[in-house]
Amino acid sequence: MLSKSKIKLIKSLDSKKGREEAGLFVAEGGKSVLDLLEAFDCELLVAEAGWLAANAARLARCGEVVEASHDEVRKASLLKNPQDVIALFRKPAADSGVCLSRLSGLSLFLDNVQDPGNLGTIIRVADWFGITHLFCSEGSADVYNPKVVQATMGSLARVKVHCCPAKEFFPALPVGMKVFGTFMDGDNIYAVDLPRDGVVVMGNEGNGISHETERYINERLSIPLLHREGSRPESLNVAMATAIVCSEFRREVLSAV
Repeated sequence: MLSKSKIKLIKSLDSKKGREEAGLFVAEGGKSVLDLLEAFDCELLVAEAGWLAANAARLARCGEVVEASHDEVRKASLLKNPQDVIALFRKPAADSGVCLSRLSGLSLFLDNVQDPGNLGTIIRVADWFGITHLFCSEGSADVYNPKVVQATMGSLARVKVHCCPAKEFFPALPVGMKVFGTFMDGDNIYAVDLPRDGVVVMGNEGNGISHETERYINERLSIPLLHREGSRPESLNVAMATAIVCSEFRREVLSAV
């Protein structure tokens, strides 16, 4: 049976204050929960009997497992359409341990990406394209927001997300590492030779890349607009644009293999 106190705890994690006070975040749904079990410490797992029976062998690392009815799970869920399992995971320590001066490969820096759905989708995109490190400015959405976690579909287990101010992040990068930014007036991404190593900066949904961050960018890229005469879209969704940019960087890598 799921107690009222545990339901209250789960509900409290919908707010950033609640997550910070408890040091926990919540994930829902079998795919996300099972993936996250491999990367984070699970303090509490609440699930219906059928799900527990089907996944018993994978729950050894859970601190506490509670069998609950469908109605109890529904009452505790933060989703409009509740699933059959909810898990509370311990947030990792703020110190990521990543050494920026030795950073290599392709990384992403999100400059004030504020929509939780966009952030979660970008983490999923990074996972798909084999990007290990994703850095967020202080003005970006909280990575442990339930909407972010849900949108990652478990990719948060494989992509290391760090919060780092631009003024601390960019000066600490390896000497000579290129920093790419996406702009309407940048060079056509399909006509540029792209390296294996670098940082790609994606900007805010409404304002793009901030002036503070723009000064660190040394390669301006654009996704060319192809449209018919007349009205045209104002811009691409930041998550869609990230997928296009990452795909093009990986095309260059694969073509060199």
